Amino acid sequence: MPHLRIASINVNGIRAAVRNGMRTWLDAADVDILTLQEVRGQDEHLEAAFPDWSIAHHEATAKGRAGVAILSREPATVSRTVLGADDFDSAGRWIEADFEIGGQPLTVVSAYVHSGEADTPKQDEKWKFLDAMTVRLGELAADGALALVTGDLNVGHRELDIRNWRGNRTKAGFLPRERAYFDRFLGEAGAQITGVDGSTGPGLGWVDIGRTHHGEVDGPYTWWSMRGKAFDNDSGWRIDYHLATPALAARATGYTIARAATYAERWSDHAPVIVDYTY
Repeated sequence: MPHLRIASINVNGIRAAVRNGMRTWLDAADVDILTLQEVRGQDEHLEAAFPDWSIAHHEATAKGRAGVAILSREPATVSRTVLGADDFDSAGRWIEADFEIGGQPLTVVSAYVHSGEADTPKQDEKWKFLDAMTVRLGELAADGALALVTGDLNVGHRELDIRNWRGNRTKAGFLPRERAYFDRFLGEAGAQITGVDGSTGPGLGWVDIGRTHHGEVDGPYTWWSMRGKAFDNDSGWRIDYHLATPALAARATGYTIARAATYAERWSDHAPVIVDYTY
């Protein structure tokens, strides 16, 4: 049965990633669709780095910040960048592209959720983004659609997703309120879900491909600080996701985190997340 390989990666600046070896990885990865976060560049930087790919790119309002893109071997039929209310600036943090796969429509999203900072305006922006994302996930999952949200979502959903979870319970990325959004994203569709923070809301029925594939184990992680020995000690966070609608999740056949062999071989502080889907 034909398969579609989709990879996602926060590149931590596309020019630096390419300079440090990203193309070597990509040329060997046999990827059909690649979603990027934290591009931190302009269209010409992507076009120069990936002349053999079709590119949909959404820059951030502030130059040199954020930025999301979707690269594909075959061009998307359409792309969209609107998320949330008109007064909400989601530029550089959300892009959708529609593809025709095996005669069926597939929507792929590259998302870069704010990192936030507890009890500051930065966290307020993160709440707004997660609220807008909640609405859009409900829309994308309607009518048994094939849809996939990938990217750096900047929340460790469960204690399994962060090595040092005890020390991060009051910090952005592992706040109970943040984690409760994911409880609802991944909760049974239509059921009333009680989040880890005690809040309630309807489940949306999305599937976390990474957790489904690996089961109840620590990690495996997708991000490690560039400081200290975090990478060498595997003291990381799993904050990069493939969230799929049930119809697409049923087609997932393989999940890989392409962790660099050594610290010196890293070209980002994140590792690519790669999933194969049949069609």
